[in-house]
Amino acid sequence: MSVLTSIAVYLTIWWVVLFMVLPYKVKPDENTQEGSVVSAPAKPLLKLKFLITSLIAAIIWLVVYFLVQAGYFDFYATADAMIAADRS
Repeated sequence: MSVLTSIAVYLTIWWVVLFMVLPYKVKPDENTQEGSVVSAPAKPLLKLKFLITSLIAAIIWLVVYFLVQAGYFDFYATADAMIAADRS
């Protein structure tokens, strides 16, 4: 797996994991001010969620990397199969 492919795979995994982590520990603010959304979280904990997301994404990326290196999954073969299916 090339460096560019590795980065693309990591970023894709990171965004998917982020959307899974974002809803955790979200409680709406009880004292909402006029003009603010009632469902806005009081403390979104974004730094913590970004850190957790990065760690989980790194672990998943390592699993994907080792599966690719072991030959269980090949990006090039998948791309060739998709091209062949598109031509027919």
